[in-house]
Amino acid sequence: MVKQFEKLTPAEKVLLLKAPVLYSVLAASRDHKISKEEKAEAIKLAHLKTFTAGTLMLPYYKEIERNFITYFESIVKKYTPFDDAKREALKNEIARLDIIIDKLDKAFADILHKSLAGYAEHVKNADKSFVENFILPVPIHGLTD
Repeated sequence: MVKQFEKLTPAEKVLLLKAPVLYSVLAASRDHKISKEEKAEAIKLAHLKTFTAGTLMLPYYKEIERNFITYFESIVKKYTPFDDAKREALKNEIARLDIIIDKLDKAFADILHKSLAGYAEHVKNADKSFVENFILPVPIHGLTD
């Protein structure tokens, strides 16, 4: 288990282990559905993080990888259909994460916040088209966002 989680309750630990999934589902469902590409990218990123995360985050991402697919499928099921009410409930669950993260060591908490934000951004961009990624790589209001 992640050393920084020692002071947390079992429920808080589980919620932190679901954090990348929660962020992934929220980011991927912004258009009220989750594409195969977004799901695949979230799963791939969870696996890659076990090799690329910094020393402090490595134990965390190793724990996450163990149950990522199971958590992903259960959270998708819980919040489908991704209407406004369900997405708001998902946002509320994510807001609870901030309270838990604030209980952690400051250095770990700061890195975790940045890592989760990057995770969500990566998943959100998983289904961008060829035109958006290569021909128009710079965001153009009304066209690419």
